[in-house]
Amino acid sequence: MQYELVDIRSFVKIAEVGSFHEAADQLHISQPALTRRIKKLEEGLGTSLLDRTTRRVSLTSVGRDFLPKARRLLDDFEDSILNIKELAERQVGQVTLACIPTAAFYFLPSVIRIYNQQYPQIRIRLLDLSANEGLEAVLRGEADFGINMMSGQHPDIEFHALVKEPFVLACRRDHELASRKSVKWTELAGHQLIGVGRLSGNRMLLDNALAGLPWRLKWFYEVQHLSTSLGLVEAGLGISVMPSLAMPAGEHPTLVSVPLIEPVVDRTLGLVTRRGSSLSPAAEKFVAILLEQWPQ
Repeated sequence: MQYELVDIRSFVKIAEVGSFHEAADQLHISQPALTRRIKKLEEGLGTSLLDRTTRRVSLTSVGRDFLPKARRLLDDFEDSILNIKELAERQVGQVTLACIPTAAFYFLPSVIRIYNQQYPQIRIRLLDLSANEGLEAVLRGEADFGINMMSGQHPDIEFHALVKEPFVLACRRDHELASRKSVKWTELAGHQLIGVGRLSGNRMLLDNALAGLPWRLKWFYEVQHLSTSLGLVEAGLGISVMPSLAMPAGEHPTLVSVPLIEPVVDRTLGLVTRRGSSLSPAAEKFVAILLEQWPQ
């Protein structure tokens, strides 16, 4: 049977003051309500804790034995609450998030900078993982939450969409396609393409989206990370296809992005959490800043 703290606190108060009437006044409840609390506690324990007469209240032998235990229980509970409050006031702890490398490299640093300025005592553990690995980290509880692509639905994952971003052509400023307002996917034929491997979530998304085209993308170079493909593009080894968020922010001295059309292919990024689990206060603070700063 479960025992309520208010019932135990009521018993301790009666033992301290020796009166139902005075104890009820100090607990700010009616005397009948106090009597019901004690009755419920005694019924749950299966024994009497108090001997009542018209003039006074005294402890039974079981009540005398139970009193120090009840006091310790209340003290331990209050200490636990104080420790939690102190933790919140000091704003210490750790946040662990699993993020796809694209967002981790190009966007998250600005969010982390703001978070660190507001909560300098909270440490951040960033797991820059592929889409599949990031989901697994959240599912296993290794990460408080994740930033990932919307792919297949998982019964234990909740997905909160943040932004939809198109795939664009990444090339050097001196490339023949750099000055175009847009480029058709079929116009990429004949160029040396730099792409990510088949196990990448971005690669699978592109393969599915472009399956209906009469021409299939032929990747001359394959790398594991989009940031690596950008390095190859900057070195003049070819052109690449990547989400717009993966491109350097602002004006870049070497790289440009050109919209890809017919069809327009995009991906949705969002916040992933374990279904039914709640975030720690430190993680909630991070998510709040993330939602404020995420580009719309």
